[in-house]
Amino acid sequence: MSLDSFAGQLAGADPQLQQFLQAETQKQRFQGLVHGLTDQCWDICMEKPSSRLDSKTEHCISNCVDRFIDTSNFVVNRLEKTQQFASTSELDD
Repeated sequence: MSLDSFAGQLAGADPQLQQFLQAETQKQRFQGLVHGLTDQCWDICMEKPSSRLDSKTEHCISNCVDRFIDTSNFVVNRLEKTQQFASTSELDD
């Protein structure tokens, strides 16, 4: 059972417990994002594993992380604007 589904079952529970579950759910999502980012950037940038990162690989990983963050921010901002537009449209109806 995921934390999301468990939190949904406790809708009427103690507010502190709900807050704790929300925080844990956010941590779980963040860890999932970091794991996905690590996998993606590793696959893109690592040509051959070695004991040290060369400057080309280090630069690639840095760019990969930056683009991932930029894309995530873009998607979040777009979703927020879409949600605000939908809320505004509902009020006008």
